[in-house]
Amino acid sequence: MELSFDASAYHAVTLVTLAVGLAITGIAGGILAGLLGVGGGIVVVPVLFWLLHAFEISPDFASHLAVGTSLATIIPTSISSMRAHGRRGNVDHALLKLWGPAIFIGALIGGGLANFISGDGLRLVFGVVAILVAINMAMPKTLVISGHLPKKTWTNRSIALVIGVISSLMGIGGGTLSVPTLSAFSFPVHRAVGTAAALGLLIAIPGVAGFVYAGLDTARLPPLSLGFVSLPAVAIIAPISYLMAPVGAQMAHALKPRNLKIAFAVFLAITSVRMLLS
Repeated sequence: MELSFDASAYHAVTLVTLAVGLAITGIAGGILAGLLGVGGGIVVVPVLFWLLHAFEISPDFASHLAVGTSLATIIPTSISSMRAHGRRGNVDHALLKLWGPAIFIGALIGGGLANFISGDGLRLVFGVVAILVAINMAMPKTLVISGHLPKKTWTNRSIALVIGVISSLMGIGGGTLSVPTLSAFSFPVHRAVGTAAALGLLIAIPGVAGFVYAGLDTARLPPLSLGFVSLPAVAIIAPISYLMAPVGAQMAHALKPRNLKIAFAVFLAITSVRMLLS
């Protein structure tokens, strides 16, 4: 008896599997954005890279698509998380005014650099910084540099500029770098997490613009890509992340997520190494 291969059925199963994987990614990204303030992009970028790589997209394009698409999904997630934290009074508007403009400019620079950095370069940035974040999360005590933020405006804005550039190149929201940085200056952690959600919006918007522009003339991208942004992936991940971010924010006020942080730090370290070796 001969077994026939039904190509259409195979592709249908593959697409369903992909959609389920993206949905799970959205759930994890949204909850983590609200719970730990790390930004969903720290999960979305590596998962998207591996999915795109599995579909035989060139590693160079896969890296840029993963980062650009992640930044696009951060926009609604940041809005949802910011609103949830804002209702609890944990968005510091004075800090937004101080850091916001520099974060925005830094993200714009990072998005612009997407035109000149290879896929290997993006993975190197993501892998190295993510390992440092994992180490910081696993530490039993938060690193403390000072009992307050720097007093000089230019120092604050220099810090914010660097955070904006690196976050944009990694495809992550504001929390991954800004929360540990603020904690190092003894900034209240709940206000740091809440404000980071708003900072994530200021990173994502200019970052997406840069990655869209950088990919406009690139051939052989997946169908329905706008530059280096996969619209189908955004359509699945973004609404789910938006809905799950308030759940994470609620959990952040009800739990002491120390054990979760350690577990996530281990996951992040493994993910980072795999990205570096890809």
